[in-house]
Amino acid sequence: MATAGIVSYFILVLTAALLFYLAASDLRAFRIRNELILVLASLFLVHAVLSGRWVEMHWNFGLAALAFVFMLYWYDQGFMGGGDLKLMTVAMLWSGVHCALPFLVILLLAASLHTLAARFGWVQAQRIDGRIKVAFAPSIAAGLIGIFMLGCLSPL
Repeated sequence: MATAGIVSYFILVLTAALLFYLAASDLRAFRIRNELILVLASLFLVHAVLSGRWVEMHWNFGLAALAFVFMLYWYDQGFMGGGDLKLMTVAMLWSGVHCALPFLVILLLAASLHTLAARFGWVQAQRIDGRIKVAFAPSIAAGLIGIFMLGCLSPL
């Protein structure tokens, strides 16, 4: 395996560590810092170049843009925070067209479990206008780390 391929795996490990940090900070403060979103997007660009996935990067950007426009409705309705919107857009950039379905399945499972745990009071949640607000970053992190572990983003 070429050195660039090995380094691309290191980028995935570094990204997973950043996702753990993002998830923990969102659980604590219900806040996702913009700088960390930019680092996550930059790590995607580095990984795409090193893993050879730069050839299909235009599809990743297209999917992320489409997802962003779709999620703007949910943000406008108050079902999603601004940090969640940005993080989810970058997550769709990472997953791309080929890994979007496994990412979304893992995301759905993680978000369902997290919401259930919040309803039982096992994790911190906020109540706003009769609705439960849970941190979404841990579910997004679980989805992305899940596709990393499935090998979806292995070097080409």
